[in-house]
Amino acid sequence: MRTVIRDVRLFDGEKTTPRTTVLIIDDRIAEYDGGPGDIEIDGTGRTLLPGLIDAHTHTFGEGDLAAALAFGVTTELDMFCLPESLAIQRELAARRDDIADFRSAGTLATAPGGHPSQLLAAPGVDTQGAAPFDMIESPYQAVDFVRARLAEGADYLKIVIDDGAVHGATLPVLSEQTVRALVVAAHAADLRVIAHAITAAEVRTALDCGVDGLAHVWTDASDTDLVADVAASGIFVISTLVYFEAITEQAADRSVPGTAAGAASVARLLYEADVPLLAGTDATPYVPAHGAGLHRELELLIAAGLTNQEALAAATSLPARYFGLADRGRVAPGLRADLLLVEGDPTADISATAAVTEVWRRGVRLARRP
Repeated sequence: MRTVIRDVRLFDGEKTTPRTTVLIIDDRIAEYDGGPGDIEIDGTGRTLLPGLIDAHTHTFGEGDLAAALAFGVTTELDMFCLPESLAIQRELAARRDDIADFRSAGTLATAPGGHPSQLLAAPGVDTQGAAPFDMIESPYQAVDFVRARLAEGADYLKIVIDDGAVHGATLPVLSEQTVRALVVAAHAADLRVIAHAITAAEVRTALDCGVDGLAHVWTDASDTDLVADVAASGIFVISTLVYFEAITEQAADRSVPGTAAGAASVARLLYEADVPLLAGTDATPYVPAHGAGLHRELELLIAAGLTNQEALAAATSLPARYFGLADRGRVAPGLRADLLLVEGDPTADISATAAVTEVWRRGVRLARRP
């Protein structure tokens, strides 16, 4: 099957070409050979992008992945998924092209009773007294914990360093020795390590322990040297500004400390220090929404100082690079045909990313609802 998209503006994940023709053969992008297509699409006035990658989600079922794909998010990077759910969703994503692909941390590493166990229906323990998912108490358990994540199919390790203050709670938190042991064990197993850390002090612990990335920007600038140290370390940071916007909007009802302004300020400082920012939403089945939330995240990244092309790269080529997804995130011959076609020019008006016209996953054109 040959699909030809003619006279289209192309953002290839790194740069923009004002007018070109793109060829899809089966599930791959191909060098255009001048020939006709079995399907011909007029790209006039439209922009072709790599399929978007949301670098921080929580995927609870195929409905989440279907919603993501409908908004042009062709890959989600899940940051916590219970083993039984992980196996089911991985099988579905491998078999079906009407839902987004995904990668997952599987079971995250947290202290007994630590975040996010307080958010589950049965906080901390179930009625039999067993933890609802594996938790870790000491550095001596780190190797076995990482082996268990490999066995369940995790693609990277997420470590929680969060005392609950931002959520208006006081929660157990992993010791620095345990965090360090987990990082060493994960790196020995060739797993990237992403830390959930919300305050400057928590980020400092993550940085000192050698993590590869942060699952969020943090919410306070109390450590004035921290941004420079993050920049010097070479780690990446997933933005999740739309998550902080959502919990700040809920603060009046839930007495959650407002954090959106602090997160936006830190994002701007990170951008100015050339820290790689990856677009992520912390999407759940509630808020932020799968798919739609990433379009809002792009707007917030631009408000933090990024150019339109930089924001688009943060949702395409950068997460692909930092998570080792070498087959996607760009539009180039030989790569997967995970593509998004939108009306207008998001390199000039970022809101155009939400004007979705066509989506392809592995070269399969998503049936569009009226």
